[in-house]
Amino acid sequence: MSRAFEWQPSASLSALKSRADQLAWVRGFFAQRGVLEVETPVLGRYGVTDPNLDGISANTTAVAGGVAGGWLQTSPEYHMKRLLAAGSGPIFQVSRVFRDGERGRRHNPEFSMLEWYRPGFTDGDLMAEVSDLVAGWLGCKPPEVMDYGEAFRRFAGLDPFLASDRELAGCCEQWLESEQAMALGRDGCLDLMMSYLVEPALADYGPVFINGYPESQAALARVSERDGVRQAHRFELYVQGVELCNGYWELTDPAEQSRRFAADNRIRRQSGKPEMAVDSALLHAMEAGIPECAGVALGLDRLLMLKLGTSDIADVLAFPSERA
Repeated sequence: MSRAFEWQPSASLSALKSRADQLAWVRGFFAQRGVLEVETPVLGRYGVTDPNLDGISANTTAVAGGVAGGWLQTSPEYHMKRLLAAGSGPIFQVSRVFRDGERGRRHNPEFSMLEWYRPGFTDGDLMAEVSDLVAGWLGCKPPEVMDYGEAFRRFAGLDPFLASDRELAGCCEQWLESEQAMALGRDGCLDLMMSYLVEPALADYGPVFINGYPESQAALARVSERDGVRQAHRFELYVQGVELCNGYWELTDPAEQSRRFAADNRIRRQSGKPEMAVDSALLHAMEAGIPECAGVALGLDRLLMLKLGTSDIADVLAFPSERA
C-alpha cells in the first residue's frame, strides 16, 4: 500500500452511508417488535473455550480491586445471557467483536455483529424472524430450509451421520494426504467438506437455512433425537454461498454447559491450543435460571457486502486491520 493512501478509508462514502442506513433499519425492525437494545462490555474478564475461535487478550492493569488482563469479546453472548437471567426479556445488540488471526475477503479481526435473543422462541421461530430481517433488508426471497444431512447427501455425495470416519477421510483426500485427512477427525472432515463442497454449491442455490447439525457440533445449542440421530437445534443462513449467521435453540442446563466447556478445553489441549478459563459468571446465571429462548448472531459487514454486491469486506469497512 502506498503511504500516500494509508490514512484514507477503504470503503467509499456511499458504502458508509449504506452502513448507517442498515443500522437505522435494524433498529427500526426491532423497535416495531418490542425488542430492547442493550450494550454489554467489549472488554470482559473471560474469553471463550470454543476450540474454533481464538480471542485477543488485553493487557490491562487491575484497578479498584478488579482483575488485571481480560479479553476482547468474540461475541456478546455470555453477557447477554446474564441479562436474560436477570429478567431483561427479548434483547438485541449491535456490537464490535474480535477474533484473532482472521483476515481475508470475508474476515477482519474486528467486525460488527448483530446478536439477539427471544425468550419463548424455538429455533424454528427464530429462523422465521431472521428470514424477515434478512429478506427485508436485501429484498431477496425468503430462505428455504435444508437439513444438514440433506445438504451433504445432495452436494457431497454421502450421509454425514451414517458415513464412517474412513469414508469421510477418504473424501477429504482430494485436498489432503491420507494421514492428514485421518488426523482431522470426524468433525474436521465435515468442516472441510462443508467449505469445499457444500458452501460453493449453495452459492447458486438461493437463500437457505442449514439446520440439524451433528450433536458434536452443537456448540451452545440443545440437542434432541430426530430420525434416530442426535442432532443439534442449530442453524446457519447462507445467501449466495456467504454464511451470514449462526443461531441456536439455546442450551439452558448449567451442568451440560459445564461439561461442554470441559470438552472444549480437552480439544484445545489436543490441538496444542492453550486452555481457557471457564466463564463462571455465565454458569452462575444459568444456575439462577436463563429462560427458554433462541438466539442468533449475524455478521452485519457480510450482510452489507451482499446488499452492495461486493466480495471484499474492505469495501464496507472504513478502516480494515491493515489501515487501522
